[in-house]
Amino acid sequence: MRALVTGATSGIGAAAAVRLAEAALARGEQPRIAVAGQEPNARQEEVVQAIRAIGGEAIALSGDLGSAEAPGELVGTTVAEFGGLDALVANAGVANPAPLVDVSLEDWDRMFDVNLRGSWLLAKASFPYLRESRGAACFTSSMSGQIPHAGSGPYSPTKAALTLLAQTLALEWAPDGIRVNVVSPGMTRTSMTEKMYLDPAIKKAREEIIPLGRIGDPMDIANVIEFLVSPLAGYVTGQDVCVDGGYTKSILSHIPGRPKSE
Repeated sequence: MRALVTGATSGIGAAAAVRLAEAALARGEQPRIAVAGQEPNARQEEVVQAIRAIGGEAIALSGDLGSAEAPGELVGTTVAEFGGLDALVANAGVANPAPLVDVSLEDWDRMFDVNLRGSWLLAKASFPYLRESRGAACFTSSMSGQIPHAGSGPYSPTKAALTLLAQTLALEWAPDGIRVNVVSPGMTRTSMTEKMYLDPAIKKAREEIIPLGRIGDPMDIANVIEFLVSPLAGYVTGQDVCVDGGYTKSILSHIPGRPKSE
């Protein structure tokens, strides 16, 4: 299993990188994981060491996916190090909540550059290598890409577009044996959201509206990512799997009263 995971220095990406390595080892494969982040940091090194500690190979890569060059460079370095690519996990993303009328052009462009264009460029650069390995790609979208999230700025639009990008790739790449899927996390406790969950009232209020009664953990999402790029999902492509404890499907449950025939 030769994989590139972006946004892998913490949260969902870090959990996914380690989970890919664990699963590959369990299948009798040698995991070779590129752990990519925007810039080198101690958390990235911890992920690399965690993979090495269980018997896998790992390298730390850095690049700003908002630039036009970084996605291709990340793929190129991964392929040069590992001799090919079996899985792309395009997980990196940015958020800057605000009402849309207050969003600056700079913030709008930045979010689309990282969340959408960066993923597209990663996919373009990965294509010949995934075709050779008949590999798979998984893109991290969001439940906010399935339903509008007021006050999230361009985040919902970028994630909705990302989902359609991935599903279009799934159709275009299917003849080459490449599978492409999407995972859409719901409320998940990561370093980006941790500040909210330190407030007991917010944490409790959120837990109360999730059917499974708890906030998601990065490994909840990582397990689905690993499945989608694994041989177990060999007949699964073009799907958007929402991992949210049932929240998005519970929306009608919040309407007071129930209709009844007279």
